[in-house]
Formats: sequence, C-alpha cells, structure tokens
Amino acid sequence: MPFITKQFKFCAAHKYWNDSWNHDKNFRVFGDDIKVHGHNYELDVTIAGPINEKSGFIVDFQDLKQIVTKNVINNLDHSEIQKDIKWFEGKQPSTENLVLFIWENIAPHIEEPAKLHKIKLRETPTIFTEYYGPGE
Repeated sequence: MPFITKQFKFCAAHKYWNDSWNHDKNFRVFGDDIKVHGHNYELDVTIAGPINEKSGFIVDFQDLKQIVTKNVINNLDHSEIQKDIKWFEGKQPSTENLVLFIWENIAPHIEEPAKLHKIKLRETPTIFTEYYGPGE
C-alpha cells in the first residue's frame, strides 16, 4: 500500500509546569522550559490507501489541506498551547501530547478507503515525535 505525506507548519508557544510540584522540582525536570517559549513546528501528515484510478491519488490534497488547516493549524497557530487549547487542560503541551491531539482532530475526517497512517511533529531540529494511532 502506498503512503503520501504532506507537510504543514505552524508557530506556537508553551511552557511546562506541574502544579503539584514546587518551583525547584519543576526547574529540575523542565529546566528553562518552565518559562513561556515558542517553536516553529513542522507537521508531517502521512496518509495510506489505495490509489484512486480516476485521480491517480491516495487522497485529494486540497481536502487534506482543508481538514488539517481547519481542525489543527487554525487552533494551534500562534497559540499558547496549555493556556488556549482546552484539550490540554491537565496535560503537558509536549510533542507527545500534541501528536495525540492532532491525530484525534484529523483521523475522523479522512475519507475511506484512505486512512491516517502517521503524524510526525518536529519541535526543534533535534526533537520530533511520531505517532501511528491508538494501539500502535
């Protein structure tokens, strides 16, 4: 089965903090990331499925762009994630949690027989998280 990947970009800020810890423990675990700071995220959305004989594509990129923009980019871009996105109440705004949020907001909108195969979110040149969906 072939896979196709489309990349998106957004900018967002966040900070790490655990209310049940004191300042020293938060600083020991999160370092300077206890302060609000931002990233230029790169999001790769990979779709799997059979090739449509009429279009030659697995997925219509215009549809995919609309789904991701409406359900992910418009919510995350220029946000302070842990403060502005209700889903993150009680959760750290880590790339690990971000990929779960992104998956939940894209997967239900992909029309069969195509399916969401993988989310890859790059936070920095040396940090990224990949997610293949629940149960993977």
